[in-house]
Amino acid sequence: MTTAIADYALVSDRHCAALVSRYGSVDWLCFPRFDSPATFARLLGRGAGHWTISPVGIFEAARRYVEGTMVLETTFRTATGTAVLTDALAVGRDSTGHQLGNGSPHLLIRRLACTEGIVPMEITFDPRPEYGLVTPILCPVEGGLASRGGADSLVLTSPIPLTPEAGGAYACPVLEAGAVASFALHWSTPARPPARMWTQAELDDQLAGTVASWRSWSEPHQTYQGPFRELVLHSGRVLQALSYQPSGALIAAATTSLPERTGGERNWDYRHTWVRAASLAMGALPVAACPDEACDFFGFLATTAPSLGRDRVLRIVFGIGGEHDLTERPLDHLEGWRESRPVRVGNDACNQVQIDVYGELLEAACRLSDQLGDLDDPTRRFLLTCADCAAERWRDSDHGIWETRGETRHFVYSKVMCWVALDRAIALADLLGAGVRVEWWRQVRDEIAQAVLRQGWNAEVGAFTQAFGSTELDASVLMIPILGFLPADDPRVLSTIDVIENELTDEHGLVYRYRAQAGVDGLSGAEGTFLPCTFWLAQALAMAGRPDRARHVFERAARHANDVGLFAEEVDPVSRELLGNFPHTFSHLGLVNAAQAIAEAECQVGAGALPSPRSEPRTPRSARPAPHSP
Repeated sequence: MTTAIADYALVSDRHCAALVSRYGSVDWLCFPRFDSPATFARLLGRGAGHWTISPVGIFEAARRYVEGTMVLETTFRTATGTAVLTDALAVGRDSTGHQLGNGSPHLLIRRLACTEGIVPMEITFDPRPEYGLVTPILCPVEGGLASRGGADSLVLTSPIPLTPEAGGAYACPVLEAGAVASFALHWSTPARPPARMWTQAELDDQLAGTVASWRSWSEPHQTYQGPFRELVLHSGRVLQALSYQPSGALIAAATTSLPERTGGERNWDYRHTWVRAASLAMGALPVAACPDEACDFFGFLATTAPSLGRDRVLRIVFGIGGEHDLTERPLDHLEGWRESRPVRVGNDACNQVQIDVYGELLEAACRLSDQLGDLDDPTRRFLLTCADCAAERWRDSDHGIWETRGETRHFVYSKVMCWVALDRAIALADLLGAGVRVEWWRQVRDEIAQAVLRQGWNAEVGAFTQAFGSTELDASVLMIPILGFLPADDPRVLSTIDVIENELTDEHGLVYRYRAQAGVDGLSGAEGTFLPCTFWLAQALAMAGRPDRARHVFERAARHANDVGLFAEEVDPVSRELLGNFPHTFSHLGLVNAAQAIAEAECQVGAGALPSPRSEPRTPRSARPAPHSP
């Protein structure tokens, strides 16, 4: 039976990620980068490799992250004893604070300790590099095994002898109380220093150093004291784990092709970085992590994104090293999670036209204006060009925030983001050296506002809709108050919030992005409810002066974290299982931003200060990063 998505936990060295099941199996690992071909990929195919360390027979498993870290601890309880398995991707020496992960040795450590009684264990090491295409030869060497086959060099340190068999190896040791064994998988290539065996003392030192390094980052930076504090701080660590240390890029998720509906075709590779994450991250990272991470992410985008072709199109997604070519292809040899085909690597959304991205970049720059200081000339000129492109292209149709694969449309969210681009550019005019452009920007900004109010609002529906002239609902319009296009207490915004909560949710109150059955996205089948949009609803309610209702919606979404506090992208409306790629950055960003909005709303209610009614588009009261505490 396929392991449920919620049964996985993440470990990361800020270069790559592994997913470990509650049954002690590493079913996903991509060395040396998040987007590298997987060494273990049983998550997506039964024969695609795994590394399992688990008790024999019936057992109970309880998991937690070591406090202040992303080091995973799983406690196995059997009828005869207890064993604790600790999993970590080593972050390396001199990797403290903001250098977390800088010295990654590309080493997965698994420490097994019997703490009580006697525990028979089963160990199966079954590597299958390149998403399962390679079945390597495993050669016993002193202290473990060496793998031959494919481009990767893998060396397994094992204090317990393993018997090679049919491309894998196994052992069935019996551990007694006090016994400790540390295993490690070291990755390399012929172009790097060779992978090697590690002594038990070295592995103990690497594991202890990894715990200390995570704490050296989290303790001074995670100072949020508002509502849902533990969820917010843990989300901050998850976001740090999903950031690529060498570049500052923030990936959308650690996986590819986990489906939005079991057995369906909505399976995408999310191991890349999306421009639209910028505006959400600039609000969340200073709250749950540190403004420095926000600046690193913006710096990555400001360096990577400035490539506008003759048609002035800005790419919406990039590789974590800044790559522009993310050509999508299927892996036909993999059957997918619960037979959900195709399994894809790469993402053809990189070739889509989405005019919202200009707004997301300028919103990010505006939020970070106090930290950025004087912009270098290339960044300044790039941001000027983004504003100009928004002014020139706002009338164009596009594929929208949800990257539909049908015909382009005039999506309301895209128009609002062009308004945001110009509004924030006007606010940054002095920093950008905008000069005479400002008057033009103001004129176009006002034209966009009038178009959205005239064509995006549907009085019969009682809401802003998905596209101009449409009657379809879309949760992306919840960003209208969040981005300050209209105040949250505007009657049209309040009505939109109510309509979405009443008509675009499942029976449990979780929000759909849109009704996929309407066929707007050009794909077959439906999808689950979308956790980020549910957090957006909570955020919009808080901004509208309804903190009690916001708390209710927030808690409704937060209940769908797994046992170690991780969120996927979606929830199956029938089974309530987590769906989609995992862990999902947008879900954790949404949680942080909603929690902060609730904190601010509760402060306002406590002080007797509620927002006064307004009806015209406006700039938010502050474009600066939110404070760490309410």
